Amino acid sequence: MTTASLHESAVASLRSWTAPDADQDALRHTYLAFLDAVPEACLRRSAPGHLTGSAIVFDATLTHVLLTLHPRVGKWIQLGGHCEESDETLAGAAAREAREESGVPDLRLTAAPVHLHTHPITCSLGIPTRHLDVRYAAVAQPTDDGLPPAIVRSDESVDLAWWPIDELPPDTDTVDVPILIDRGLAAWRRAT
Repeated sequence: MTTASLHESAVASLRSWTAPDADQDALRHTYLAFLDAVPEACLRRSAPGHLTGSAIVFDATLTHVLLTLHPRVGKWIQLGGHCEESDETLAGAAAREAREESGVPDLRLTAAPVHLHTHPITCSLGIPTRHLDVRYAAVAQPTDDGLPPAIVRSDESVDLAWWPIDELPPDTDTVDVPILIDRGLAAWRRAT
């Protein structure tokens, strides 16, 4: 994969995505304009901002979500991070990041994003930038006894845990995580 092909894949994914509302469609158009203007828009070296991929990870019963206590954000949020030049697609970047941050090897992602979100952050560049996050929903395959798979916290997280979707911890991002849960559940229910 090359930087150009990852970029082309991001454009194709966002062009084909039907946003759930006018605000999300406006963000979709903003992302497409950014991709049109910045050839390296999918890579962290793009200092003005860059696309990232994340996933809200459900257990197979769709009753629990896997959240990370993010060290920079200071809240429980979905898994995700930067695209790498080796990623073929934004969904592939989101899946890779979720696997790396959780130790869960077998994740199924929705074919299309479920949510877009732009936020300022000082990431690994060490300078203030913007993440244009493309968010997917994922389901982790259960163990033989039907339980959610074991997880392994990476060094990118303060903590990592499965939470019942109706009993999230008090320091959860209460704006975005509930939206991701609702849209992720809706996407999985449509797919089955």
